[in-house]
Amino acid sequence: MAAASSPAAAAAAYDRTAELRALDATLAGVRGLVASGAKHVPRIFHAPDPEPPQAPGAGQELPSAAATVPVIDLGGGDRAAVVECVRRAATEWGFFQVTGHGVPGEAMDAAVAAVRAFHDADGGQGSDKARLYSREPGKAVKYHCNFDLYQAPVTNWRDTLYLRMAPDPPAADELPESRRDELFEYAKQVKNLGDKLFELLSEALGLKPSYLTDIECNQGQIILGHYYPPCPQPELAIGTSRHSDSGFLTILLQDEIGGLQILHKDRWVDVTPTPGAFIVNIGDLLQLISNDKFSSAEHRVVAKNAGPRVSIACFFSTHFHPASTRIYGPIKELLSDENPPLYRETLVRDFVGHYYSIGLDGRERTALSAFRL
Repeated sequence: MAAASSPAAAAAAYDRTAELRALDATLAGVRGLVASGAKHVPRIFHAPDPEPPQAPGAGQELPSAAATVPVIDLGGGDRAAVVECVRRAATEWGFFQVTGHGVPGEAMDAAVAAVRAFHDADGGQGSDKARLYSREPGKAVKYHCNFDLYQAPVTNWRDTLYLRMAPDPPAADELPESRRDELFEYAKQVKNLGDKLFELLSEALGLKPSYLTDIECNQGQIILGHYYPPCPQPELAIGTSRHSDSGFLTILLQDEIGGLQILHKDRWVDVTPTPGAFIVNIGDLLQLISNDKFSSAEHRVVAKNAGPRVSIACFFSTHFHPASTRIYGPIKELLSDENPPLYRETLVRDFVGHYYSIGLDGRERTALSAFRL
């Protein structure tokens, strides 16, 4: 007689969709699970094929001090040298950290505190969390657990406050009631930094400084306030699955907890928190229009039994405006007989729609490869 607790019986009894809906219905996300005293990671969060950091094999050396994400001082006096550092980092890494960026430390600290305070607060009837919890694509301000909850094969140990700040900023009363001013100020400061970075990236491609902003790469701005509660079994879960970003450029602010890793030369490299620095990474669309001159690197966030960890990601793209009809393809000035186009042209909303339909699949970047010629 077969035991009732056999693996086959357990698999038959497991209804993933029902468990996802149950989590969604709490309107409290992962933080709600932890606040309820959960000591074990529910099955929906189990990573099906965990990818531990690679151990050195025969003939391999341990990662050296050189295997660190480049740090670039934007306040350096030699602009040509800064442009060259940006070019090398965008080409070889797809990631870099920036200091000397001009964003006041007070604005950075206030934004992290605002996101932390929102997520730390209890949910329930009448709360900001209950008011904002949504999966509606058109909402400018919302809170949820995993944007791709019903598409991705593994649920990430993460909750998110979503703010669409441009091109059509939300009304003040749409934002969480506390610290609205701090979030608007942060959006303004990071928008200015984004414009500065697009100038440097344009020059790094050999184009005029305004090229990337002239083609509206900076038109849309979305800010995601991520919250990673302490995970009781971090070896079973993932904070954010392996993925690349869909847009043109991402500017990330992370707290001191860490956990971000990037895939560089087939090895996971920790992005160690640097006080006062931003992390910048190239998105899929910038790799597409640069015709692979810049690289959109895959990255992930590992779960930790520490924290909660807070990070704030600012994404620049154009798909946030439903009326956008701009078509993007490899920049003509970068093409020649020796350098033909590597990607087909696309509407940004079509590219991002494909990206969202896949979700963070945790295995390979599939959205960009689907547009390669």
